[in-house]
Amino acid sequence: MTALAQLREVPRTAFDPREIRREFPIFANNLGLVFLDSGASAQKPRAVIDGIAEYYRTDYANIHRGVYALSARSTDRFEAARETVRRFLNARDVSEIVFVRGATEGINLVAQSWGATFLGPGDELVISELEHHANIVPWQFLRERLGIKLVIAPIDAAGSLDLAAFEQCLTPRTKLVAITHLANVTGHVVPVQEVVRIAHAHGAKVLLDGCQAVPRLIVDVRALDCDFYVFSGHKCYGPTGVGVLYGKREILNTMPPWQGGGDMIRTVSFAETTFQDPPYRFEAGTPDISGVIGLDMALSFMDSIGRDSIQAHEEALTRYAVAQLAAMPGVKPVGAGHRQLGAVSFEVEGIHPHDLATIFDQHNVAIRAGHHCAQPLMERLGLPATARASFGIYSDEADVDALIRAVRAAQKIFGD
Repeated sequence: MTALAQLREVPRTAFDPREIRREFPIFANNLGLVFLDSGASAQKPRAVIDGIAEYYRTDYANIHRGVYALSARSTDRFEAARETVRRFLNARDVSEIVFVRGATEGINLVAQSWGATFLGPGDELVISELEHHANIVPWQFLRERLGIKLVIAPIDAAGSLDLAAFEQCLTPRTKLVAITHLANVTGHVVPVQEVVRIAHAHGAKVLLDGCQAVPRLIVDVRALDCDFYVFSGHKCYGPTGVGVLYGKREILNTMPPWQGGGDMIRTVSFAETTFQDPPYRFEAGTPDISGVIGLDMALSFMDSIGRDSIQAHEEALTRYAVAQLAAMPGVKPVGAGHRQLGAVSFEVEGIHPHDLATIFDQHNVAIRAGHHCAQPLMERLGLPATARASFGIYSDEADVDALIRAVRAAQKIFGD
């Protein structure tokens, strides 16, 4: 029986982060580790680690082009992963699921294929102050290349996307809204269903960056009615170097290939090349086959736990962390608006975040410190950097308590 088959036979039980942690070898091999950096990259469960190794031992061959049994098995597993992702996102059809190297590549694909085809001088594209660099820089490339206008929707004083101000950013020239579903710096959950409704009412399409949302929220692309959705495998307990672009089939059908090479073609001659239908026209070359299969295992692992349970757990843990940090003298959590999930950024008076992270490491507490690939947001907040604790399914209140003890230790050092 394969590791994935064994995983799917595990009955769902009450959510217990300590029991779940036993499924992650990193903790057995790093005793006492308090890992609070899952927002950057989540740890990998045994089912994924062993499942990828098992695939290489038993089923590996290149996909789609081989007529022998081993290639057929490998192709079947690769395409089964596409169906897993389709179900996970509740997409209508597997043709709407494009495998990419990560959310960054997915956004660049949309920019260079859809954007370069359908945008022109004077057209407008709206992003927000909350965005990761991956949802800023590709659009700046288009601005320089095509002469489009990049419009920035603001956040309010509490750290929420200002929906009224967002709607005022939209004009008859707005062609696309590209916005995060869950902010990686603050954990603010953006009301994306309302964003999509407003954008569509103004004739604009919507791309959602779901990197932080997919590991924590139940994402239903049909209910959201977004036009594009991207996420990365490594943040949802899967391997690095693999991710997903969801696109509505009718939109993907209008988009030209972004990269050329093998497997995305129907026919090639020196005179002319014809291309496959989506999603294959966007998957040039040999893909990360084991990464896609590992992603299948990671999403199945999350489903075996229960995404409703994951969401409830992380919401409760985030509330606990914010309350504990806010109660500490000299500590200020960064505002995250009306709903916060999965991460909390904070300042400690008189201590640079990099110094905090160094001291925390001496206490076996791993956090992220810096601008979190969101320098425009840091500028908006008036901060050079923050310390950020972010949670996973293996995190619990004891981890937050360890974080609080590490803060006190840092304050004692800098207070002496």
